[in-house]
Amino acid sequence: MVIDKNSFKGPTLPDNPLTWVAVILLVVAMKLSHIALRGSLARLPGPWHTKFTSAVYTYHQVRGQAPIYVHSLHAKYVVLGTDLTGPGPIVRTAPHEADVSDPAAVQAIYRIKGEFLKSPWYDSLVLGTPNVFNATDPNLHRRRRRLLSQPLSESGLRGLIPIIDGKIQKAMDRMASEMQDKGAADMYKWWLFMATDIIGALSFGDCFRMLDKGEKNQYVKDLESTGDTFMVRAAFPCLTEWIRKVPVPFVPLASLQAANEVECRTMNYAHESLQWHRRLVEENPETTVPTLFSKFYHDKTITAREMEVDAQAYIIGGSDTLSKTLTYLVWAVCRHPSVKERLVREIQQRLPLASQQRSGFTDAQVRDLPYLAMVIEETLRLYPAVPSALPRVVPPEAPELCGHRLPAGATVTTSAYCLHRDPTAFPDPERFLPERWQNPTKRMKDAFMAFGGGSRVCLGMHLARLEIRLAAARFFHRFPDVEISNLEGMSDDDMEAQWYFVLTPKGKRCLVQQKRA
Repeated sequence: MVIDKNSFKGPTLPDNPLTWVAVILLVVAMKLSHIALRGSLARLPGPWHTKFTSAVYTYHQVRGQAPIYVHSLHAKYVVLGTDLTGPGPIVRTAPHEADVSDPAAVQAIYRIKGEFLKSPWYDSLVLGTPNVFNATDPNLHRRRRRLLSQPLSESGLRGLIPIIDGKIQKAMDRMASEMQDKGAADMYKWWLFMATDIIGALSFGDCFRMLDKGEKNQYVKDLESTGDTFMVRAAFPCLTEWIRKVPVPFVPLASLQAANEVECRTMNYAHESLQWHRRLVEENPETTVPTLFSKFYHDKTITAREMEVDAQAYIIGGSDTLSKTLTYLVWAVCRHPSVKERLVREIQQRLPLASQQRSGFTDAQVRDLPYLAMVIEETLRLYPAVPSALPRVVPPEAPELCGHRLPAGATVTTSAYCLHRDPTAFPDPERFLPERWQNPTKRMKDAFMAFGGGSRVCLGMHLARLEIRLAAARFFHRFPDVEISNLEGMSDDDMEAQWYFVLTPKGKRCLVQQKRA
């Protein structure tokens, strides 16, 4: 049999464009149906759209409301067979991502053995080389943490307390001066200047001197914006990277381009700070005080770029988060007269007044103030500096979480915002009630995650706690009659929380004044 090749045309393709559209839509529908029905987390409770897309979750992230959104999902989607008096312990937020709000499951995810590794999401927070915070490789993280952890331990910080306390007392002087001159002081600004000077002095020598300058420059503005810019980068990682390589004058993409610019400038600040300290050491080798980075300088395996990215992490993590915690602590205390009265009474009765010794008291004495400790814990509970999801990758041999065996490779997140508002751990969770920490239960301790957990717990936790307790004690010791000011239109609206990766008050200010007779 002879086949005429010219007569064989094969399958014919549709010429009608509408037919093509219909075919494409059918393929997309089949793909989405497969994801919805067979997706790795399809059987978990959650809104129907999370079976197909993470768009709604991303929208709330960019608006700074993701923790509130996820918290509402836990309240709505309760797994059958669980304790119905509390929130649902697990909820789907995207086709391959679930959020866990059960303290026992959280302890399993963040235990010291660290089987749940940080997800690739962290790679989007920086350009290129990972730092000690966002490194997803456990070996790389272990190596860098080994060099940085000892100076930040409680014993390592003892010799640095005079430097820290000196900056705190200087901040008190600047606040007092501004109250005298203007009638009110912006404590948010001064806390940020103070925290920046402390981390600068401890890491690179006394290089920033923001308390002396007293004015917000580009450096400070960049620090203030790191929370929302980091979230923008994380929400659109591919697009942000593309814009970094090919900048475009397109208004809807302006925030992405601005995020890249902030990232580049903060990296330059880190580079300049290290160079400044290197020159200081070379010029004064015998009198230069060791810094938090001293071990880095002597380790020949650490590259210059690795030092810079960790310096950047220190600058941001050691200033922005602390200033916001102290701002919300003072604001919350001043809004609750009974709390303020008890705290001030404890400080005045148990801490000596300044006499020959200007400081009047030491950190060791502040450590022994029980009610101040409770106030700090309650502030960290209601206003955690890092309230948002901390994504981890489910390992092949993962334990069962909340009655579900999650597939390897899926992403599981937890949120300090949600955990700290679990009513089974913290009754009346929205109430600022320091007394709840007088005798904390095991569930309270397990649900408390202000500094992360496990092997990736915040490297600067001990430094942060030292600064918070000493600064809070000095503030209410110096200004026992302080109150929130209404000058320049200051109101509670300025303190409305924006829950980006880092907590940010909407107005980026908080004015206080001495109580008027």
